Amino acid sequence: MNIYEELQERGLIAQVTDEKEIKELINNGGARFYIGFDPTADSLHVGHFMALCLMKRLQMAGNRPVVLVGGGTGHIGDPSGRTDMRSMLTTEMINHNCECFKKQMERFIEFGEDKAVMVNNADWLLKLNYVDVLREVGACFSVNNMLRAECYKQRMEKGLSFLEFNYMIMQAYDFYYLNENYGCNMQFGGNDQWSNMLAGTELIRKKSGKDAYAMTITLLLNSEGKKMGKTASGAVWLDENKTSPYDFYQYWRNVDDADVMKCIKMLTFIPMENIREMETWADNRINEKKEILAYDLTKLVHGEEKANIAQAQAKAAFGGSTENLPEKEVKVETATIIPVLVAAGICSSNGEARRLIMQGGVTINETKISDINAPVADGDIIHKGKKVHIKIKLV
Repeated sequence: MNIYEELQERGLIAQVTDEKEIKELINNGGARFYIGFDPTADSLHVGHFMALCLMKRLQMAGNRPVVLVGGGTGHIGDPSGRTDMRSMLTTEMINHNCECFKKQMERFIEFGEDKAVMVNNADWLLKLNYVDVLREVGACFSVNNMLRAECYKQRMEKGLSFLEFNYMIMQAYDFYYLNENYGCNMQFGGNDQWSNMLAGTELIRKKSGKDAYAMTITLLLNSEGKKMGKTASGAVWLDENKTSPYDFYQYWRNVDDADVMKCIKMLTFIPMENIREMETWADNRINEKKEILAYDLTKLVHGEEKANIAQAQAKAAFGGSTENLPEKEVKVETATIIPVLVAAGICSSNGEARRLIMQGGVTINETKISDINAPVADGDIIHKGKKVHIKIKLV
């Protein structure tokens, strides 16, 4: 199977600009493509994971990735999918986040001569002259068309700053610059980026008269319709200091039944013939599928050794054993259940912890609790329902 057809079968392709040309380029290893990552935090998260996996697949098929870290666009902030304006980051914070991204990306993408290249759009965006941008780039954009873009329409009622309004122009300029200087002929991104990506292809065609193409990835959603990678306690990070390998494993082990095969297709590198066979498995093998998903992705992100440890810890938790359970260091002023639940990341707030207790969803060791002031001792095992099991280490 050619790589383009495989991407289709895995459910990864949402929209393309010129399917015939894109298909030919990708299948023949002729795509010089880029994906952008704005450094809004000091770690990549599961929301970026899908794009990294796509880059890896395409590189394995002979195509050449250009990894763009948004040291320049990070100063503005993408309004796509936002209900309010992003917090403004300092230049120092943005540069630090970019460095963190680079280290993590090297675990997925092979960089080097005739391989992948990593660039930072701060190198060209921060040097632009405002009047030159207005004359040379702004003249290529229709404000009417921009306002019809979904990323802007959804913000118009609550307020869209002029700062954010410029984001589309900056992203389009990135594609134009990479086309001129790195031979980039294709851009990939989530399907929430479609308007920005079309702007880039049009800018290249108007300014250079060259062909440029765009393809968006189907955003992976859970059955509640939330973006991939969100939990009660926040995002699921690729940095093990922010999300441990065990917590990462457990996130995927607890994916909704309806989403398991979708995740296996989109994110693992299991051959499609094996996946097709898995789709014929009886319903009572759903937990086996979840374990395969969790182990494969943990191995990909954290390595085989840590994936093996996470798997052993998870099996101990589900099997009722406490010997191999991971310890969570917790520092609280009062060692009672509500602050411990929050400090351990089991709940995101005191209110959520209180509701969980009152609904009978918390067990300490073998005792289900209803007292919101129940004490917690060092070494206690806290269970949240049937899926979360953590040994507490008070510090």
